[in-house]
Amino acid sequence: MVTLRDLVQDDALALTRIYSGASVRHTTGRELTLDQAHQKVRAALTRAAETPRGQWSWGILASGEMIGLIALRRRSPSMGSISYILREDTWGNGYATEAVKHVVAFAFTAAGLSRLEAMHHPENPASGRVLAKTGFTRTGTIDRATDDGIALAYELYALSASPESRFATSPAAPVS
Repeated sequence: MVTLRDLVQDDALALTRIYSGASVRHTTGRELTLDQAHQKVRAALTRAAETPRGQWSWGILASGEMIGLIALRRRSPSMGSISYILREDTWGNGYATEAVKHVVAFAFTAAGLSRLEAMHHPENPASGRVLAKTGFTRTGTIDRATDDGIALAYELYALSASPESRFATSPAAPVS
């Protein structure tokens, strides 16, 4: 079981472990330094204070240890996007699926969104399986340029609010 909680400044060291090794191969491609991690947490805390709220970032915790990060970004008044990253040594345990379910519930209730989108790197099919298990439907691809200028076709998914697609809010769901 995972729980989600708002980030705190002390999470920077955990973020350096999350944004390292194979975990970054299909995201930024670069490991996060401690200074960058502190900056990432400060930016999340600044966004948390904005009104109206445009982004939520939560640490993903398993057995009390921060193992990942998940974010919900408001793209329009009714649409948002979800992104997530897990520490490599925690892959394959269902943690991402649980975290996404919590954020979907939050997005369609507390955040008042009616549509969510997410995408994943073409060489990361496990992330696509997470999205499918949480009710998202593959809608196509979107080209994203890499640092070396090569365009990659990322898999794009969407989920609309409906009785079939909502997950019941649980005590482990984010509340901020």
